[in-house]
Amino acid sequence: MSFETKEDFLDRARQHLSDPYEDIHANLDPLGEVSPQTPGDGSGLPIRKLRPAAVLFGLVDRGDDFGVVFTQRPTTMKAHAGQVALPGGKLEANENVAQAVLREAEEEIGAPQTEVELIGQADPYRTNSGFSVSLVVGLLPEEFTPAPCEREVAGVFETPLSFLMSPENHQEHVKEWGGRWRRYYAMPHNGHFIWGVTAGMIKSLYDRLYDSP
Repeated sequence: MSFETKEDFLDRARQHLSDPYEDIHANLDPLGEVSPQTPGDGSGLPIRKLRPAAVLFGLVDRGDDFGVVFTQRPTTMKAHAGQVALPGGKLEANENVAQAVLREAEEEIGAPQTEVELIGQADPYRTNSGFSVSLVVGLLPEEFTPAPCEREVAGVFETPLSFLMSPENHQEHVKEWGGRWRRYYAMPHNGHFIWGVTAGMIKSLYDRLYDSP
């Protein structure tokens, strides 16, 4: 099953995702091991303390479809230089997922915190780098115009939700990294290569909304 209408997507998100204001990370084992049973590719990783983070799966109404807002990281950044990402970052002290994702979206792309409607959050996605990332679905204003932070964002673009929620666009790749072969997803579209953790979180969101019993 795949995307049918934007209204159906929102209904599914409200039905299958957790409350966006719930402190979902508080219920995690702080020394949880990343495993094949956990969203993300972490088989064989040692037990470590996972650092909570959050990203916004931001939707802009484009008539028959939603546009999903992505950022392109500057090539000068120390980590993940030049990669495609969703707006977001680490939770600060005494900050919950909703507060973090709204703060980061305002800082990175200029989305006013009071004008973003949060719909729900997916199960935390555990990464090879030791993060536990909550993907939060949210509605941006129809008139939203990005105002990217030049230090953190080289560019902002949109990809149709219908493309991202269609399984035929979820490419599986394998490459050698750190002496091991690893699988990852990629969703290239219109010259932008969406892959790795970002594509993995989107695939997990699709599985939760469209493959859930």
